Amino acid sequence: MTSKQSIQGSTQSAAAVISNPPIKDSPAVERALNRSKLYLLVSWSLLYPEDDEFLDYLQCGEFVEDGRAALDALETALDGIGGDRAKQKLALMRKQFDQIEKLIASECVNWQLSELQAEHRRVFSNVITLDCPPYETLFGNDHVFAQSHVMGDIAGFYKAFGVELSKDIHERLDHLSVEFEFMHFLAYKESYSRCHDGAEKTQIVVDAQKKFVKNHIGRWVPLFCRMLIKKADSGLFKHVAELMSDWMDFEAAFLGVTPQTYSETDYRPATFNAPEGQTYECGAQDQGNELNLLLNETGAQNFMDQKDKDKEEGGPVGTA
Repeated sequence: MTSKQSIQGSTQSAAAVISNPPIKDSPAVERALNRSKLYLLVSWSLLYPEDDEFLDYLQCGEFVEDGRAALDALETALDGIGGDRAKQKLALMRKQFDQIEKLIASECVNWQLSELQAEHRRVFSNVITLDCPPYETLFGNDHVFAQSHVMGDIAGFYKAFGVELSKDIHERLDHLSVEFEFMHFLAYKESYSRCHDGAEKTQIVVDAQKKFVKNHIGRWVPLFCRMLIKKADSGLFKHVAELMSDWMDFEAAFLGVTPQTYSETDYRPATFNAPEGQTYECGAQDQGNELNLLLNETGAQNFMDQKDKDKEEGGPVGTA
């Protein structure tokens, strides 16, 4: 479940892991842990707030504190990876957390839950809006069959690492928060693997991160961020979009990948006509918008190398 508890729990459990010597590569473990935290922070910030939990997290200052702490630790352990570009992006992200802190102090500190919900609806709407849709398959896929292909590839990544959305949650696999939480999981799994597994298993997780950034979030999220900045115009989600844009640039530099990013002219979502008088909702508000992911630490395989084997084995991996 994406929540403040899961962020703190991941940090505490990870701290317990890295406190037990010997650690073969402590800086690499720190890099993975703090990248994991930043992915989770952004993932949670984009969800529709069903209760006061995220608002409390903002108002008490812990959202900004956790973000800054992750940036500081990541910068300390960076060791030149990603070059000047990576360092510059971390500096820009720190400025975005400063802006979020100022916004919280001036506006959000007095918000009630209904006001945060209204701001989310203002930007994202209750239906799938084409102004800034948080769904990957609406980018660069002007035919429904292309959407199905991309969705199948995303599902294959999740399946290969034993990750599955709860059937109680009405959200799509290609939602930005789901994809970012998957990257949170992979980065956290990398930190665990570096402490407990061999180099071969660790490399599988690292390769999966590179491929998911290069082939998925690194392609569509930069354009989505520009659309979100324009749609939001001001406020919390504008700052989150700017933060997320710098984070995607950092990740591409850090992982050494060059995604073929979509441009405005590439944005051609597949369209269809709804029956008269009906609309199609994304379902994010039907039964709550919490992310419940089964984080199965066993049986993970490199989907890109094991796709045929996965198809033969089939079968569910369980739900959270």
